[in-house]
Amino acid sequence: MAALSFSNSLLRPSPTSEFRRLNFQCPSRLSLNGNPRSQSSPTHFKNKEKFSLKTRSSLVDVAKESCEDTLPIELRYEAFPTVMDINQIRNILPHRFPFLLVDRVIEYNPGVSVVAIKNVTINDNFFPGHFPERPIMPGVLMVEAMAQVGGLVMLQPEVGGSRELFFFAGIDKVRFRKPVIAGDTLVMRMTLIKFQRRFGIVKMEGKAYVGGEVVCEGEFLLATGGESN
Repeated sequence: MAALSFSNSLLRPSPTSEFRRLNFQCPSRLSLNGNPRSQSSPTHFKNKEKFSLKTRSSLVDVAKESCEDTLPIELRYEAFPTVMDINQIRNILPHRFPFLLVDRVIEYNPGVSVVAIKNVTINDNFFPGHFPERPIMPGVLMVEAMAQVGGLVMLQPEVGGSRELFFFAGIDKVRFRKPVIAGDTLVMRMTLIKFQRRFGIVKMEGKAYVGGEVVCEGEFLLATGGESN
C-alpha cells in the first residue's frame, strides 16, 4: 500500500539542509533552553513533564517560522529529485518533440508506479492557440502526458513492453479539477493496478497534481506486444 500513497514530500518540497541547520540558530527567546523560566527550579517547571507537549510544539512551530523568515526564498526549497533525467526518458519512450511531455522522473517503483513531472512553460507549442490571451494546458495533453508516464512503467523489464508496439488503448472516469497554466509544474503519478500479460493490456490509475492539489485523474488502458508479434 505504501507504493500507492502519494508522499506529500513530492508535492511540497522540504526546506533545504541549510534551513534545517538554521533551526538551531534561532533567537533564544523562542527556545525553551534560552528561556530562564524553562530551567528546572522549585518555582518554574519543577517537573518538565508538566509542560504540555502541545505548548512545546507550538513554540517549535514559531521558531521555525522565524527562521524561515530570515532565509531568502530562493534557498528555502530543494529541487525535485532526479531518478531518471530527460536522456534516460528518451531512451525508454519513443516520443519526441513536440510530443514528449515528461521532463523528469522523481520516483520509480519497478513494475508498480512512476511519479514524474512536466514543467509547463509559455514556450510550449500549444499555448499560442490554447489560448492566446489565457494560456491553459489542454486537458487532452494532460491525459497524454500521464499516459506517457504510464509508459515508463510498461516499457521496463518488470512488465516487458516493447516501445515498437506501445499504444494508448483507452481512458475512463477522467476528471479535470483545475486548469493548468504556464509556470505550473505538473506532478503525475501512474500506478499499475492490473496487468493481463496474455493480452498485453495494462490498467493504470493516474493522478496529476499542481501545488499538492489534484488537477486531473482517471483510469488508463495501455496496450503493448512483444517484438515478435
